[in-house]
Amino acid sequence: WGYVLIPYSVKDYNRDKWGRVFDQLIAKRLIPVIQLWNLDVNNYKKETKEAAEFLNSFIWPIRYRYISVYNEPNDDKFWFGKSNPEEYAEILDYTIKVFKETNSDFYILNGAFNVSSSGNEDNTDSFEFMRRMNEKVPGIFEKLDGWASHPYPQPNFAGSPYNTGRMSIRAYEDELNFLKNDLGVNKDLPVFITETGWAHAEGENYNSSFLSDETVAKYFKIAYEEIWLKDDRVRAIMPFTV
Repeated sequence: WGYVLIPYSVKDYNRDKWGRVFDQLIAKRLIPVIQLWNLDVNNYKKETKEAAEFLNSFIWPIRYRYISVYNEPNDDKFWFGKSNPEEYAEILDYTIKVFKETNSDFYILNGAFNVSSSGNEDNTDSFEFMRRMNEKVPGIFEKLDGWASHPYPQPNFAGSPYNTGRMSIRAYEDELNFLKNDLGVNKDLPVFITETGWAHAEGENYNSSFLSDETVAKYFKIAYEEIWLKDDRVRAIMPFTV
């Protein structure tokens, strides 16, 4: 068994297509983490309810029905041109409520943040974003079942697997510490790494700014064997692929 991240548009109700997807997940022993996307924020209540009912209508591979509530909402390009922690907190709160009412086996994760950016004109620093979320909806993070994280090896997706901090493949540690020490979250949230990985030079065009595929392979081996798999907090790792 393994985990796979699958984006799902909350406007998509194609039963034949998604029926085939869930049949293949069962046959191939893959546990899906369904990542919501394509929300109309002005119509989020209706779209959230319909998405929950639609996704609940299928047979899932295991009991838990993992849902990640959108993607990097602190990054402007993933949140309709301008990140909005207060708006996202309200939508996350409502999404948790509706999915749990639909089926208590829905297992809700945040939308993982762009944690390696400290904030600029294109995004909001993820820790500031989290703080403002919690101010808007106090206790919002206690309502989650797990923590989605994008711990990338920065800079340039080329950092050492042994690095630590929010620019590393262990960035989730900083996020968990911030939740506990700064926001007072008592719940121990298991970590789902829904994106991570090194960019490699080989491809349609060779990019010398990235590491070689041989080095990337070595780094992945180190990351799994020496870091992620030894950390009991890490439930799943889903490297980013195109």
